[in-house]
Amino acid sequence: MKPTKRATIKQVAMLAGVSTQTVSRVINNRPDVAPETRQRVQQIIEEVGYQPSALARSLIQQRSYTLGVVTAGLKFIGPSRTLNGITSKAEELGYALLLQELPRFDTEDVEPRLRSLLARHVDGIIWAAPEVGENRRWATSLLTEIPVPVVFLTMAPREGLTIVAIDNYTGAALATQHLLDQGRRHIGHISGPLDWWEARERKQAWEDTLRKAGLTVTDRQWVEGNWSSSSGESAFEQLLESYPEMDAVFSANDQMALSALRVAHRRGLRVPQDLAVAGFDNLAESAYFWPALTTVNHNHHELGCQAVQELVNQIEAARRGEAIVPRHIILSTDLIIRESSITG
Repeated sequence: MKPTKRATIKQVAMLAGVSTQTVSRVINNRPDVAPETRQRVQQIIEEVGYQPSALARSLIQQRSYTLGVVTAGLKFIGPSRTLNGITSKAEELGYALLLQELPRFDTEDVEPRLRSLLARHVDGIIWAAPEVGENRRWATSLLTEIPVPVVFLTMAPREGLTIVAIDNYTGAALATQHLLDQGRRHIGHISGPLDWWEARERKQAWEDTLRKAGLTVTDRQWVEGNWSSSSGESAFEQLLESYPEMDAVFSANDQMALSALRVAHRRGLRVPQDLAVAGFDNLAESAYFWPALTTVNHNHHELGCQAVQELVNQIEAARRGEAIVPRHIILSTDLIIRESSITG
């Protein structure tokens, strides 16, 4: 079968009766094209099946239209959903992605990965791996050496860095306050791994909300998990032993909350009559737990979209010669109330 010859920009220009520069302006959605000319060129492009060359565009404009993304733990729901948002927004804005996955969340040896991305002339970098342990320590020393904008996800505010994160603290406070509003006064907590910034934020909000209500918080009221359902099971078993008067539990994620529901049923505890349960993340499956789980809703997909949009804004600002002003963007959370926490 003879290969089909690819249409060129010169052919489009000739058929439309315009210059190649005008075709380029139409392709790049420039405003300095008459509406009737734009329509004619777009019609010819569609008829001949012309596909602009990304390589040619990058050579002409001296940019790669590629974003570097550093992530970790794609087997987990949060990082994979965030990457999905990054992918969809990058495609919408005309950027390709170059992905680097860290072998562990707490990897500190990041310089080779950054150098690899820069060697491929990325226009900007999204650091999407969650903040765990000291895995952001490099930012202090290396960021000034990186010639392109960098946007960080899910980390504590830090001067001089652009960060996009969800409001973990407010979400956890909403869940804890909701349990208090149901008349619960002995609210336990299953935390995530506390080397994670997100887990520390959620635990701190639980603790602060209880103290604001005049309640005492002691170490016997919480147990650390590792986000997995299996860790949630053992953590909840420990809580039942150390805090037998517990009448509610706030879990730092839905997967661990699922285990609390399972253990409660096995122990003969009625949910929510004997024990109210709330989680965090609003997994799609949480509405189908038994009983359906009250949980904090946030949007990992939107987190990825916002990161790309902010990075592209910074890339464009830099190309215009404008100073890049670091921003801290917080995405709101809300509480989805279901049968696991309310009676009647």
